[in-house]
Amino acid sequence: MLYDIRMEIAYDYDGPVASGRHLLRLMPAGLPKEQRLIAGNLGIEPQPDEWRGGTDFFGNVTNEIVFATPHRTTVFTVQARVERPQNGALFDMSPRLTDLSRDLNAYRALDAWAPHHFLGSSTRIVFSDDMADYAFAAVAQAATTYEAVVGLGRALHRDMKFDANATSVDTPATEAFASRHGVCQDFTHIMITCLRSIGIPAGYVSGFLRTVPPPGKPRLEGADAMHAWVRAWCGLEMGWIEYDPTNDVIVGPDHVVIARGRDYSDVAPVKGIMRIAGGHRSKQKVDVIPLG
Repeated sequence: MLYDIRMEIAYDYDGPVASGRHLLRLMPAGLPKEQRLIAGNLGIEPQPDEWRGGTDFFGNVTNEIVFATPHRTTVFTVQARVERPQNGALFDMSPRLTDLSRDLNAYRALDAWAPHHFLGSSTRIVFSDDMADYAFAAVAQAATTYEAVVGLGRALHRDMKFDANATSVDTPATEAFASRHGVCQDFTHIMITCLRSIGIPAGYVSGFLRTVPPPGKPRLEGADAMHAWVRAWCGLEMGWIEYDPTNDVIVGPDHVVIARGRDYSDVAPVKGIMRIAGGHRSKQKVDVIPLG
């Protein structure tokens, strides 16, 4: 699938921002054999006093910017054209869950996507007995690691309720799991925690999801949003697969990747510090427009 993507993230501050430094992960990724970034442009208003591009440990494209001039608003805009291939159905080549540790021991490298980085706790992933017990019960009938990933995702989709008002970006996964309410970030952090609890390496993916309006209804401009889903390691032969627990689907051409990491802290679209007195408001608009 070919997509034109437009995104705007705007911040409105109660008082002037004296200065600020931000790390941005906003541009769709270029991923060999997975996703082709044909063209992309990042706009920033006001113009930063310093701007430096780069990549982080996981290979995500980053932009580090500095504002040294007082300002009351900040607007980030992304325009990109992206191609996502139509891949065939996955063939399960994963080991039994009880044998996954053998494959982990055989993986001797410590590259960015070595599964060992995605097994322990991380900034947003804190283990709990409740989530571990839930995970073991959800995968009890799974014959393979891949079946365990899908079975756990389906269980969360069944037992969790999507609720845009239930949590904030800083809500711990344990709290969202206890209430069984949350948004895609919560679904993803809960599934990552559960997978790591049973020995399956798992990470976080930020991106976009194409939304399809009901039959006969037009698309609503700006109605799409940034999305999140899970990346799980299914052994040496199968490698990494991606699963969207919010929608109970294996990730496909309707999902567009921006960044990947251990949890949201590694892929936050806008992260930084400012010198300011008072609060702020933000709003986001995203359009994912299929071109065929």
